[in-house]
Order: sequence, then structure tokens, then C-alpha cells
Amino acid sequence: MEWLDILRRIEGGENRYTEFKRGLGDLSAVGKAMCAFANTEGGVIVLGVADAREIVGVKEDAEKVEERLTAFLHTGCSSPVSARTGRHRDPQGRVHWVEVPRQRGFEPLRYDGRVWIRRERSSVEPSPTELQELYNTFGYILTEERAIQDAAMGHIDVEAFHTYLKRLGFDTDEEPQPDPEHDLRNRSVLVDIGGEARATLYGVLAFGKTPQRYPQTRNFRIECVAYAGDDRASEVLQVAEGAGRLDEQVDRALGWFLGLGRFESYRSLVREDRHLLPRPAIREALVNAVMHRDYAITGSTTFLEVFAARVDVTSPGALPNHMTVAQVRAGANPRARNDSMGHFMAGMGFMERRGRGWLIMRRAMRAFNGSEPELVQDERNRFVRVTFHLHGGAAR
Repeated sequence: MEWLDILRRIEGGENRYTEFKRGLGDLSAVGKAMCAFANTEGGVIVLGVADAREIVGVKEDAEKVEERLTAFLHTGCSSPVSARTGRHRDPQGRVHWVEVPRQRGFEPLRYDGRVWIRRERSSVEPSPTELQELYNTFGYILTEERAIQDAAMGHIDVEAFHTYLKRLGFDTDEEPQPDPEHDLRNRSVLVDIGGEARATLYGVLAFGKTPQRYPQTRNFRIECVAYAGDDRASEVLQVAEGAGRLDEQVDRALGWFLGLGRFESYRSLVREDRHLLPRPAIREALVNAVMHRDYAITGSTTFLEVFAARVDVTSPGALPNHMTVAQVRAGANPRARNDSMGHFMAGMGFMERRGRGWLIMRRAMRAFNGSEPELVQDERNRFVRVTFHLHGGAAR
């Protein structure tokens, strides 16, 4: 790009493809813009220009500016940025620019651990929907075996891993013990990426210290909402977040649900305190939602929603491995989408892997209020939903 092209950019002002900076500063603003342009449609960062299109010039030594820019292009973002730099001595001062093309890679570029995109004149973090579209554009398919680039061994809770092994019957105290990194690799918690150990999605969600800290995993949680009415337009009464590892997500969402309250019921002259739904039914639905969800859908959360007359548990994706609603309702042999996560949840005592999940929910609801749970698969909008009716046909 030549100086005349830059002058036209300056005359046109900041927009989706152009951003002005007075100077380099600490490079944080430059880093966000560079990442955003690379993830969107490309653009030019012009240094030495004020927002009002006034050339003010970069005060630093020109060679030092070039050195800082070149180094930042190689190490400032999650992967090197292929960009062209230029400079011009104007009577008002020296102007530098960085021409950033759209990034080509297997996943979006990140600066400061976060994904940025260009929206009009600003560099912003994408919404969940925009993030999903961005990953789709890059062809990034996240499965439980896929490495999370920012997740190193230090981000894995080794004590939580040993707790899991003990539940499986392994002795983690008697010497000699395997090298921790070797042990984690053998269990698919870590994989080798470019000579470095990186945690897999399974490793992060089963044993990570802070599983939702990464751009790819930010929405891998259970969002809990209680409404006053029968749809999402109703007044919101309570909200909570079931975050953390897979088992913690289920425990926290279940704890929130059980804390919503109880009601009295009578069988003959015997008074009973009961939750809104039987614990086995809602727990089974939550376990299946986090274990079977499609983790390639990075911009969506699992929902636990309580309405006036029903409870919905919604999981992103379709039923795993071409199962049908009829097969699930009949208790067919389970087909896990996320096999390692399934083994983890079974080892932690959350499930049996015998295909009894739907049968447990149905029996619990029949005994509770005489109702039948409903299972819906929406292939177009990519979700699976279990619905429990709060008021059934059984006498109370």
C-alpha cells in the first residue's frame, strides 16, 4: 500500500477497515485492532493520526517503531500475523501503517487470550452467535479430543485427576507413580501440539482449574433461569450459572434448582415436602445435557429453565450418533458423542452408560405426578430438549 492510498484512508476517516492511532503506546490498542482486522475482513492501522483525521506524527524513532511492530506481528497475538508495514515522512510528522489481511488458519486469532472482531469503527469481542459463526468460517470443529491452544499442563488440577483415578480403583499414593505429564497424556487429558503439552477439551472440562476461561469454552456451562410465566418473554425471577467442570456444572445447577423451593403434598394423612421435580429426573436430564451436547457449537450454552408449568433442559446439538427420539424413549443402547466425557461422568458416579436415562426420568415423573416427560429434537435449530410438566394427572 502506497502513501497516496494511506492519504485516502485518512481523508475517509475511521471505519470498518481503517483505524487511527496517535502512536504505539503499550501496543494493547494496536493488538486488539490487529486481531480484529485479521479475524474479520482485514484492514489498515495508521499510526500518527488523530481520530479527527489530523496527522500528528509518531514521536518515537522510526527504526524502533518498525522493530516493535515487527516483533509484535510475530509474538503479540496467539499466532504470527502476516502483515505489511510501511512509513512516510509527512511535513506534520512521520506516519506508520500496518496492512493486516484476513487471517487464514484453523481457528480465529486471539490477543490477550481473547478473540476480537471488527464491528463498524470498533474492535470488540464477538457475541456468542458471532463467535460461533467465526469458528465456522475458520472451519474450526471442536471435539473432546481437540487441544485448547491456551490450556497448558499448569491449567489442569492434578488433584482432581487423582481423585478421579481413585474412584476408578487406582492407587495414586503408593510409589513409584507415573510421571504426572505422562499419566495425563495416557488418559487423553494432554496431547502434544508443536512439541508442547496442551490440554484437550475433555481435559479442560473434566479436570481444568477454570474450564470457562478460554474463548472456545466460555459458553460450556449451564445457564439457569426461573420465569414467572410460561415463556421467555415472562418476568425473570432468578438466574444462576452452573459453571466449572462437568460434574460441578451438574451439581451447581441441581443445587440451584433444589433451592427454588418445596411444596406440601399429602398421601392419606401423611404430609410430604417435595421439590418442584423429583431429584433423579432433573439430575439425569442435566447429566445427559452436558455429556451429550455438541461441543462444536461453541456459541451456545446448556439451559435449565423453570417456567410456571414446566421445566425445560435444552442441550445444543442433535441426539448423538444418529439416534432417534424413539430409540431414546425405548432405552436403546447408548451412543456417546463424547466418549471420554462419558467415561468420566460414569467414573464420578453420575451415570451408568446402560441406556436407562430416559427410563429413569419417565418412572420418576410417573411416580411424582403421573406425567410423561417429553423429548424434542430440533434439527434445524440444532438443539435437544427434555420437558418436565410440573402439574400432572396424579392425585396429590
